[in-house]
Amino acid sequence: MSSDQPSEALVQQIADLVVQTLGSRAVAPEEAAAPKAAHKPLRPNLEKNGIAAFIDHTILKADSTEAAVRRICAEAIEHDFASVCVNTCWVPLCAELLADSAVKVCCVVGFPLGAMSTEGKAYETADAIAKGAEEIDMVVPVGHLKSGDYAYVQRDIASVVKAAQGRPVKVILETSMLTDDEKVAACILSKAAGAAFVKTSTGFGGGGATVEDVALMRKSVGDALGVKASGGIRDAKTAHAMIAAGADRLGCSAGVQIVEGKSGGAGY
Repeated sequence: MSSDQPSEALVQQIADLVVQTLGSRAVAPEEAAAPKAAHKPLRPNLEKNGIAAFIDHTILKADSTEAAVRRICAEAIEHDFASVCVNTCWVPLCAELLADSAVKVCCVVGFPLGAMSTEGKAYETADAIAKGAEEIDMVVPVGHLKSGDYAYVQRDIASVVKAAQGRPVKVILETSMLTDDEKVAACILSKAAGAAFVKTSTGFGGGGATVEDVALMRKSVGDALGVKASGGIRDAKTAHAMIAAGADRLGCSAGVQIVEGKSGGAGY
């Protein structure tokens, strides 16, 4: 972890500033989110369950074919991955293929830019849940976050949490585009809005997960939320480093190579 990251005191100062900036414009989680925000899934036991239990086996490229989606579902069942993470158009197929397994159906919402309307994200979430999604990975509205419009960001996340109807929501921060202060602010807003996880990256924004960002996000949310590292995790050494830094989940397309001790190629 780099020495120039915010200290515990500075993290708290940023959190206080976010709350002060929100002021009366803030929407309380109980008003904007689901009646009871989803709790984060328990952190897997690495020694007992192995690294596969941390992995969201991911296929998100625009040219992903049905055959490829079927393949990753089969791989997820074979290796006991935590979930398969797909675009929402593939949710019905994955729900069918994974119905008799313990592998969850995870999908991305507002992906990859996060710049869709709040109403659009909420509708996409509700539609995905109706078709079998069990976890939602949403992209934060990066531009509003960088503009300091914290009320908008909180409402955006809370609307997706409400539409998820108790299913865990992971908030993708796109850390490569943010300052450390903005990363902390996004973590605080995600917690206030009732999210279950904060997540580093889409893998499509010019940067992926780093150990430093995972550690900062863990420091920012404490034990209240999970942390998902995603983007650029292609070998077991990197995966273990992310877990040691505080990650509860790993989003990667090289899940099979990771559990087999190999190195995956370029990609998510």
